[in-house]
Amino acid sequence: MDIKSNVLRQLKNRREGFSLEQPFYIDQDYFKLDMEMIYYRDWLFIGHDCEVPRAGNYFTVQIGEYPVVIVRGRDQVIRAFHNSCRHRGSRVCSTERGSSAKLVCPYHQWTYELDGSLLFARQMAEDFDKTQYSLKPVHCESVAGYIFICLAQNAPDFAPVRAAIEPYMAPHRMSEAKVAFQSTIIEKGNWKLVWENNRECYHCAANHPELCRTFPEAPTVTGVQGAMSDPIILEHWARCEAAGLPSEFKISSDGQFRTARMPLIEGAESYTMSGQKAVKRQLASDVTMNGIGTMLLFHYPTTWNHLLGDHAISFRVLPLNAEETAVTTKWLVHKDAVEGVDYDIEELTHVWNETNDQDRRIVEENAFGIHSPAYEPGPYSEIHEGGVMQFVEWYSNFMIDRLQGDQAKLSAVA
Repeated sequence: MDIKSNVLRQLKNRREGFSLEQPFYIDQDYFKLDMEMIYYRDWLFIGHDCEVPRAGNYFTVQIGEYPVVIVRGRDQVIRAFHNSCRHRGSRVCSTERGSSAKLVCPYHQWTYELDGSLLFARQMAEDFDKTQYSLKPVHCESVAGYIFICLAQNAPDFAPVRAAIEPYMAPHRMSEAKVAFQSTIIEKGNWKLVWENNRECYHCAANHPELCRTFPEAPTVTGVQGAMSDPIILEHWARCEAAGLPSEFKISSDGQFRTARMPLIEGAESYTMSGQKAVKRQLASDVTMNGIGTMLLFHYPTTWNHLLGDHAISFRVLPLNAEETAVTTKWLVHKDAVEGVDYDIEELTHVWNETNDQDRRIVEENAFGIHSPAYEPGPYSEIHEGGVMQFVEWYSNFMIDRLQGDQAKLSAVA
């Protein structure tokens, strides 16, 4: 039985409400299938508009086997390209970020305009046609200051994502923010373990003392279970909606992305040890109300986010292999906020730096234990782990749909 058929069989027969079978978390062939079916075919959060504020600004990212460069053109349009020279394949941009009037391959100096078109290739044949050798484009969409890309030749429709998340994010004016600090940690665990850990706070009280000073442990805060009947959350939504801030829990029909504005612990304004604001200057000048809590944005498979009154935090999940995942965290503040005057980096980042490191250890212990020959799928808590069950359900359904679609295509060809 080939790997696709085996995975399809296991997912169709999986026990609902239980974790996945061992190979889904540790096997390299299963990982390659995840990349092929999900990361190489769907929309991925990759960064922020404010990271490329001017023409010629760019940043690079590696997604599995694909190096990609994101650049702002002279027309102010943000584009993404395969970071591979059309001459002999060398990376055109080799640094994490930079700025350049043109994109010049360091190998043989083939030179590209910021829109990807080939401008100069020295000493080629007289009949060489530059128009045939532009950088290969990658689908790129910007919404409310967030950049999403898709590596597939034919990208899924992005319109439903835009329609769902833009109203919630627009008031925070993320295009007018700046990255105050960022960090990338490597968690020695499968990307699905990273997500499963994120999707519940069953573990928070025992593992996240800093986060629990401001973030409620209540399972209703995930939104997927009980939020509609939680009086504290309902009151919070009503108050924020009255102030013009979309807040109610919304989830896509397939469960891939969702938004909701959730309250922090009473009296808390931000993720700090004191619970007070980390940044004196509001993230957006037109959001002045106190007590707005955190606007949660989730989009599988790459991002979860917290947008608060004073700053925002984005998280990006990129698998490296079956048992290593890069998690990049960025703290964003108003573009005119001044470090040392309006905010202190240690105070701004302390809670989530500690939480990230605690989660890394949790994921790595989880991954270590799953290697045991004695491991078998275990039951999730119906009270606390509804978010995890929802993620695993999304993953299973998504993979089944993709795998069955591929099989149907092969049958049609045959």
